[in-house]
Amino acid sequence: MKAPTRLGLFGGTFNPIHYGHLRSAEEVAEALRLPQLWFIPAGLPPHKAPAEVTPFAFRLEMTRLAVGRHAVLKVSDLEGQRPGKSYTIQTLRLLREQFGPKAELYYILGLDAILEIETWKDYRDLFTLAHFVVLDRPGYDRSRLGEFLGRAIHKDFQELPSGRGFLHPSGQQVLFQETTLLDISATQIRRLVRAGRSIRYLLPEAVRRYILHNKLYLE
Repeated sequence: MKAPTRLGLFGGTFNPIHYGHLRSAEEVAEALRLPQLWFIPAGLPPHKAPAEVTPFAFRLEMTRLAVGRHAVLKVSDLEGQRPGKSYTIQTLRLLREQFGPKAELYYILGLDAILEIETWKDYRDLFTLAHFVVLDRPGYDRSRLGEFLGRAIHKDFQELPSGRGFLHPSGQQVLFQETTLLDISATQIRRLVRAGRSIRYLLPEAVRRYILHNKLYLE
């Protein structure tokens, strides 16, 4: 896919993708007026044992089925093409090299994830490569983020005048984005499937049928 000059990036395991992911992406793309937002399923998530993760081909296809022919939301198989563990730093460096320094990249993640970002590979360098768009998560306090960024990432983070986030010395921003909080999780969906219970209306119908047809999450 050819990237526009402003591009949203939504990485994750997507095991499976559900309406929580899709609605957040829709609202971020609309709020930031992004010409495109890519879902990027992880090939091999670094923080999970391989046996715990459904094969990439299944997760990629479910993501494609969920997104369909959306005008803005797209699906990239970038991390599945790369051997070994799927490190976000490698993905951002590759995209930055491919699209150049003027492209505005917006990496989307939850407040829970950014507060654990010290466990990510080369985590401080991430904030020099892309803007970060932080989504609220139930049970997490966004007022902690400023102190965390200054302590764990760079002491010279500055709060934006708008109160919408923080500015890294590189010029990249960490932005808060309010979205509709849907209390749906992939873990919950997998548990329901194993228990033989309905997952209808938690994810797109095409994805539900795909899971049942391929007998995913039964073990």
